[in-house]
Formats: sequence, structure tokens, C-alpha cells
Amino acid sequence: MKIFVINGGQVFGHSGGRFNATVTAETISFFENQPGFEVKTTNVNEDYDPIEEVEKYNWADVVVYHTPIWWFQVPHGLKKYIDVVFTAGHNRGIYKSDGRSAENPMINYGTGGLLTGKKYMLTTSWNAPKEAFTLPGEFFNERSVDDGPLFGFHRMNAFTGMKPLPGIHFHDVEKNADLETDLNRYRMHLAEQFIPQLAEAELQEN
Repeated sequence: MKIFVINGGQVFGHSGGRFNATVTAETISFFENQPGFEVKTTNVNEDYDPIEEVEKYNWADVVVYHTPIWWFQVPHGLKKYIDVVFTAGHNRGIYKSDGRSAENPMINYGTGGLLTGKKYMLTTSWNAPKEAFTLPGEFFNERSVDDGPLFGFHRMNAFTGMKPLPGIHFHDVEKNADLETDLNRYRMHLAEQFIPQLAEAELQEN
């Protein structure tokens, strides 16, 4: 299985991007230490060639996105990466059109993606605690990360033809970070999604 890992963490303002760099490194280590996986990576803080990035999308079976959430959206470095690379991917493997026809332009919007058969997985990191998404009267009105702030991100990937794998979200990482617990939970999540027998063995050990 071919895994393309994107570190969307960003060095900007008070953020050094360390949390997402750590999660990215954990992802790479996980797959490189399991048989049957190949890994390619991109760090949006570094220079990249848009066409080479398009080729990584075409190469991959699964794209793994790691991103913090700033002001309820992905940060500007990752957004720019997506804008630039997806535009370069027009008729080069990412999408061919918005899917509509001139004969009936009211239907089939969003069906022109060329990455069909591929999947993606999203991890996000938040200052917000998980309860902000679940408790009545709290900020996100009981909407989940995926159905609320990240709805557009998931529709973007659907536009390309990719299907989602269950993602994982890390909360309260500024005020109450617990990196060891988060990484252990993440390792189990990776095992459950990609190597179920490994996850089962770890559960039995614990």
C-alpha cells in the first residue's frame, strides 16, 4: 500500500509546528516499520514542485493529512498548497472538471474527480477541548469536527474522487497537552485502520 503523508503544520506566529511534526514523524515510523507499505512525504513549510506533488497524489493509495486548525480552518500554508497543487492537477490526475455537462448543468456537480479508488485520512489538532463539540450550549452547537468546521475540507477531497477513512482529532493541545496519551491513541488508530490484527494483539496485551 502506498501512503502519502502531508505535514500541514506551520511555523507561524507563536506556533512552531512541533505537534504536527511529531504526529507526522509517528505516521512515517508506523508505516516504515510494517511490511507492505511504501511512504512518500511533503512538508508544506518547505519548497515543493506542484507537478511533483500531483504525481504523489496519483501514486498514493492513501493520503494522510496532518493539520492544526487556525481560526476554524486549515492554516494558510496548507490552504495555499491545496490551491496550487490541485490547480496543477487539472487534467493531470486530480480532477478533469466539476462533473456537470452543458446539456444539464444543474446536476452531477462534484463528480469530475480523477482520484477515484483512493482514500484519505485526516488528523487535526485544536486548542478547543473535545467538549466544545459535544456539550449542549458549548461553542460548536454539538456539531462534530468533521460535520462542522471541516465539512468543506471533506467535500474538497470528495470533489477529487477520494473517500475518507476515519480520522482522529487531538484536542486542548495548547493548555492541556498530553503528548504520550495522544500518540498512544494515534498508534492504535493507525493499527485499527491499516493493520487490524496488530490492533487486536495490542488490545490483548493491555
